[in-house]
Amino acid sequence: MPAVEIAVQDAHGAAVAAEGGADRVELCTALLVGGLTPSIALAEAAVGTGIGVHALVRPRAGGFVYTAPEVSVMVRDIEALVDVGVAGVVIGALRADRTLDRHAIRALVRAAEGREVTVHRCVDVLDDPASVVAELADLGVARVLTSGGAPRAVDGTGTLAAMVERSAGRVEVMAGGGVRIEDIPALLAAGVGSIHLSARTSVADAGPAGPGGGPATYEVTDAGLVAAAVAAARA
Repeated sequence: MPAVEIAVQDAHGAAVAAEGGADRVELCTALLVGGLTPSIALAEAAVGTGIGVHALVRPRAGGFVYTAPEVSVMVRDIEALVDVGVAGVVIGALRADRTLDRHAIRALVRAAEGREVTVHRCVDVLDDPASVVAELADLGVARVLTSGGAPRAVDGTGTLAAMVERSAGRVEVMAGGGVRIEDIPALLAAGVGSIHLSARTSVADAGPAGPGGGPATYEVTDAGLVAAAVAAARA
């Protein structure tokens, strides 16, 4: 049965995902810039909700070509996240020539100490995301999160299907990228093993906001969207 993964930014979001029947969460901060590494305290709190937590490890916004010091920080982040009980980590690294940074990915997989490793949508930057599936399997990656190279996953179903075929069961293909509830049947028809979405909505801040404090709204995980996604995946 296809799994549902919800991208969340706090422990409350993890609890909402668990209550809504999601299979796991991707925990991060700063979803508005594509997500950044959560704090250790946040990861520990999310793990305490009981759902499987897969922590994003991304040290900064921007592209995915990392310096040696940045990779070192990512390794240390993974080691600390493993210590607080995450079920997996979500990583990715590229070279300037638009190929996988095999050296960095090996180091990150090794730091995960057997926890599941997902490579994120850095693969969607590549000219042919399907071409790296076998390489990811060889690197010890369990899952790849991808839109099939399209702005939205529903527009990349052809590439997603090709990735599923090339994986030959060695790497799970998880569809993500602008996923809406109505997209889920088409994504499942492409053969993917999981659906990834943020299922979030904006709410008004209870306190004052203004210069230096950001906007007067913030995003939370929406219980109704989580339940609808799970229902669509199980249909």
